[in-house]
Amino acid sequence: MDLAYKNRAGVAVRPAGPQDAEAIREIRNRAIERSTALWTNTVLSATDGAAWLDPHLRRGSAFVAEADGAVAGFGAYGPWRDFEGYRHTVEDSVYVHEDHHRRGVGAALLTAVIDAARHAGHRIVIADIEAGNTASIKLHERFGFHHVGTVGDAGTKFGTWLDLTIMRLPLR
Repeated sequence: MDLAYKNRAGVAVRPAGPQDAEAIREIRNRAIERSTALWTNTVLSATDGAAWLDPHLRRGSAFVAEADGAVAGFGAYGPWRDFEGYRHTVEDSVYVHEDHHRRGVGAALLTAVIDAARHAGHRIVIADIEAGNTASIKLHERFGFHHVGTVGDAGTKFGTWLDLTIMRLPLR
């Protein structure tokens, strides 16, 4: 199965490799430092970034988007919960470098992630999104994700309580 894509804006998506660990780590760290997309304040070291990426590489569930010769974003899916009863449900993650917003990078990445999860035999993709992140919510809606619910005050970052919107996409 070919999991490489190219959109009309020239954004190419391909499976991630070990050589992408640093670019992915930089994008994740920007999200940690500047947004409420990741509910942590702890930036990743190079070792931590590679350790996060490794299970995705082994499972074939991580992708990078390239534009203008650079990694413009990454997407991945992974287990939604650790217990074996949840083994057919995965959670998606899509992050786009701020210099590449509004070029279809997120859509290209989400396409690859959904296709890979479906090809791997998963049943459901879950998106856990900070409720104020309307761009991510709208992107997921465009792909057929449905709003399951919102958990108020589910977490905190930057001294503010955050709500968590949960969305669901059946793959079968």
